[in-house]
Parts: sequence; C-alpha cells; structure tokens
Amino acid sequence: MKFIKIPSIVITRLSIYAKNLELLDQKGVEVVSSVRLADICGINPAQIRKDLAYFGQFGVRGVGYYVTELLFEIKKILGLDKEWRLGLVGVGNLGWALLRHAQLVDKGYTFVAAFDRKPKRIGLKIGDIEIAPLEDIGRMVKKKGIEIGVIAVKPRWAQNGADLLVRAGVCGILNFAPVQLQCPAHIFVENIDFSLKFDVLCYRLTSSKSRRHRIRSRLGG
Repeated sequence: MKFIKIPSIVITRLSIYAKNLELLDQKGVEVVSSVRLADICGINPAQIRKDLAYFGQFGVRGVGYYVTELLFEIKKILGLDKEWRLGLVGVGNLGWALLRHAQLVDKGYTFVAAFDRKPKRIGLKIGDIEIAPLEDIGRMVKKKGIEIGVIAVKPRWAQNGADLLVRAGVCGILNFAPVQLQCPAHIFVENIDFSLKFDVLCYRLTSSKSRRHRIRSRLGG
C-alpha cells in the first residue's frame, strides 16, 4: 500500500472541523451540508471534501454529513478518542495558566505532572499536581505514563527541558519557548510562538489600512 503524506495544514483544518462539529452536536444538529460546514469553518466546501478524502469516504451525496458520525471519525483520525497524559516543564505564569486550563481536560489532554527548576516552587500544589524538580522527569514520565511534554520555560532553559523529556522516552513536545529545539528525528515538536501570530495580525491590520487608504484616494475621499 502506498504511503500518503498528509500535509500539516490538513491536520490543522481537521481540528477546526472537529471543534465546529462538536458545537453542532451539542446543539442537537444531526446533519450538516458541506456548504453549511464550510461557512461555519470559514473554509471552501471543496477543500473540506478534499481534506476528508485523504482518509476515506464520508457523508451522503445530496444529504450532507451526519454530525455525530463525522465528529467521531475525525476524532479517531486525530487520536482524540483517548486521553493524552501531559507533563509540564516550567510553572511560571504561562505554565500555571496551562495547568488551570479546564478546556484542555475537556478535550482529552490531562496534565499529570509538573516540573520546575526553582526551589521555591518545588512542592507547591496546583490542583492535584505537586510541582517536582526537573531531576524527577525520568522517573515521573514512567510512573505517570506521560506521552507529551509541554515546555513553558525561558528560552535558555528550553533545550535542557527537551533533552530531559527525550531521554525519559517522551516523543511529543509542545514548545512555548521562542527557540528552535534540537531533537532527534523521531521526536515530534510543535512550536507555539505568540510573537509570530502578532506579526501576522499586524501585517493584516496594516495591509487593511493601506487598502482602505488607496480606496479613499481613488474615490477622492
């Protein structure tokens, strides 16, 4: 069987579909057309059909998609039909907020351990989680069954945190530190850099203002 590499952007859109299908499901909507789903997601209907076609045949021609069934299939594709156990490295302001983020639990992501390098934080409890020293990562990954490491430390400490997670056997890392981690090829790393999102937003605002100015100039306004 020929292996088909799925573009990352397709996976991102699947997540968007799942979130909106979940909202429809909560409202009791049983069937949704590709046009309606596309309108809700802000994506072209043909794109939705193309994205889903990577994974099989979904929906009924002339009817649409059965919301509950499609949501179930997409969650299975994304691996969201199980609980994912997370370990947090760095319990500063961002780390604390992540630990208290109830929506993550609702989506199946559960923090089971937290680690920090600062002695004054060691032993503190946030909910049911007691902050442990970084040296405990190897032991706790095995004890708690941690599958994903979340790095929320300053840039200069991020690589050390990643190295400890990798040595402990963690293969998935979500990195909030604005630095490029050096990890083995079999480690999956997703970087979350807020500044990049601000850059894109500022570009769009600037471009929009520029377009409005050009239009007013042409109209003599």
